[in-house]
Amino acid sequence: MRKRLVSAAIAVAAVGALVSPGIAQAAPAAGPVTVDVAAHGTRPGTSVLDGKVKPGTTVRLAPARTAGDHTLGVDYQVQQTPNWCGPAATRIALSARMAAPSQADLAGQLGTTDNGTDWIGQVTRVLNNNLGGGWYETKEMPNDPPTQDQRDLLWRDIVFDIDRGYALVANIVAPANNHPPGYPNETIYHYFTVIGYNDDRGVLIADPASFGGNQIYWLSFDQLASLIPPKGYSA
Repeated sequence: MRKRLVSAAIAVAAVGALVSPGIAQAAPAAGPVTVDVAAHGTRPGTSVLDGKVKPGTTVRLAPARTAGDHTLGVDYQVQQTPNWCGPAATRIALSARMAAPSQADLAGQLGTTDNGTDWIGQVTRVLNNNLGGGWYETKEMPNDPPTQDQRDLLWRDIVFDIDRGYALVANIVAPANNHPPGYPNETIYHYFTVIGYNDDRGVLIADPASFGGNQIYWLSFDQLASLIPPKGYSA
């Protein structure tokens, strides 16, 4: 198992910049931007990375561990098309373990269409195929609200996976009365990646939609558990 690095901050470094739609070009060399998790706080809704990542740009977030926070190092990208949240979230998760394929490559592997990625099981399959093992399993959460057993399993999966260097991918349904920060006023069907947790039962989300510029942010575990039904997650 790969050793995890320990840091008190998340380092963010730009890898590419968009010069016109669909055409990526290397950005000028620049020093990393450091985002201090502790300085931003970990309350639900708190932004750790807010609007800094532009379409066509990749940033590397180094892992961080403070007294109560446990986060993974990942490559973050905004999804490249409106229906590629599944490929983008899958790419973020893979990047915690490997040099991840492109969103376009993963869209092909997932069978993503103009309607998006149909089922979390497709994500599980692609995660395992790329990592060359059977770590990930599909966990369905059909009950809304979820049962206590389903909630307990979700929390155990988050802690177990993050502590071992694996991110989770969640398929969510967010109605207008239950939105993560920045979401438009309608029901949103979406995929995002869980890349960390804290001892206050908060979860760190890498959200490829960047709704309202909200890219990396904290949610309460209770809200995450309420967003997943009747879908599921890969862990």
